Amino acid sequence: MEKKILIAIPCMDMVSARFAQSLATLKKVGKCTVSFLMGSLIYDSRNKLAGYALEMEADYILWLDSDMVFQPDTLERMMDTLNKHPHIDILSGLYFRRTTPFTPVLFNKLERDGETLVFEDVKEVPNDLFEVAGCGFGCVLMKTDCLFGIGMNWFTPFVDAGEDCAFCMRAREKGYKIYCDPNISLGHMGYAPITKDFYLAMKEDK
Repeated sequence: MEKKILIAIPCMDMVSARFAQSLATLKKVGKCTVSFLMGSLIYDSRNKLAGYALEMEADYILWLDSDMVFQPDTLERMMDTLNKHPHIDILSGLYFRRTTPFTPVLFNKLERDGETLVFEDVKEVPNDLFEVAGCGFGCVLMKTDCLFGIGMNWFTPFVDAGEDCAFCMRAREKGYKIYCDPNISLGHMGYAPITKDFYLAMKEDK
């Protein structure tokens, strides 16, 4: 049976032409439905899109931010990774922040120490699949079953954590595994796409 995949895109009222081109050339896997949700509150859009994924009984959600640039085989490769590694529940591609120091949008540590949120960025990226404590949701493929385990208000932020970090913390508390596949590399639209090569070049210049 074909897997149902919701391609979920929270956005404002416009998306970049380069994102639109990437989405138009994205190779679909299984039975894909693309859903844009416009709104100024990103967490609210994500919660509604997650709810829609449950309503349509999707097996997976591919989260894409509207400022990402990606290759046509991105979904195919992410699905292949999840199929080969069934213990992984949430899979991020590799992309970097749009502003200095251009670090990966990944966390080695993301946890509470009393009332304080302790987080640590990933600074050195391995060459192969690796587990993380949290990730941004610019390009994430996740099993929809995670939503049942976490409960409602999946992406509602904490006072000191955005909606993506809040989701990751809730997911890990329930035992779900979050990984990054560094071989699935994306560009993050700033003044120019921030890619792995750009990041490595910036490191060498220091």
